[in-house]
Amino acid sequence: MRIGYYIEKLINWLSFQGEGFFDAVRVVVEAVVNSVEWLLLLPPFYVLILLIAFLAWKRSGWGLTILTLTGLSLIWGMGYWTQTMATLALILSSAFIALLIGIPLGIWAAKNAFAGKLIRPVLDLMQTLPAFVYLIPAVLFFGLGKVPGAFATVIFSMPPAVRLTTLGLKQVPRDIVEATRSFGATSKQLLFKVELPLALPTILAGVNQTMMMALSMVVISAMIAAGGLGEVVLKGITQLKIGTGFEGGIAVVILAVILDRITQSFGLKKEIKV
Repeated sequence: MRIGYYIEKLINWLSFQGEGFFDAVRVVVEAVVNSVEWLLLLPPFYVLILLIAFLAWKRSGWGLTILTLTGLSLIWGMGYWTQTMATLALILSSAFIALLIGIPLGIWAAKNAFAGKLIRPVLDLMQTLPAFVYLIPAVLFFGLGKVPGAFATVIFSMPPAVRLTTLGLKQVPRDIVEATRSFGATSKQLLFKVELPLALPTILAGVNQTMMMALSMVVISAMIAAGGLGEVVLKGITQLKIGTGFEGGIAVVILAVILDRITQSFGLKKEIKV
């Protein structure tokens, strides 16, 4: 039985029938990514480096601040500032969309047992499929460029947001939930004033993991002309330019460490008041 044949038929059918929808999505997503990239490239490089370093200092102290200043200055010195900002714009846009979809799905899965059972195998499939597989429908739906890269990145990076949101809500102590209900709180008040604040550290861990997975997929997306640092690494591989490949890899590592430490700090240092 050729499962791939039927999947191919389904993808082609969706691509043809939903052409207008996919064109509209392409316009919106492309506008979002380009706007974020434009904002990142608008100030001089040293201003943005200082702003990110200030955020690093506020969240994690001097160690990360020095790393941020040194690492971003090195990226600029290697001549990959524009590519790094393109990669960062794609990461931020994709992660935002993934969280916008993933967190509500996680809440639904935590609140509805049937939804949880339905979503869990889908998440398993999304996390176990090879990352390169996501590029196929992305290209068929949106062509080449940043938009299919964002689409593939959203699908690849969404599962941690869903899983950790669900986990955080399920870990809220039942006695607190029951006490809140006994005081006459509505389901909406219970969710937004009790459960979500208590689950916030776990949800923020999901945000951190979503960002990291988005970064890894953005590099792979260079194969479908998404650009950024992934294109630098890909050029180093395809043209056997060892130095170029290593420089692109170093820039990716620096960006990954900075994003990881800053987003991680929000979960570690957030105080929850009940």
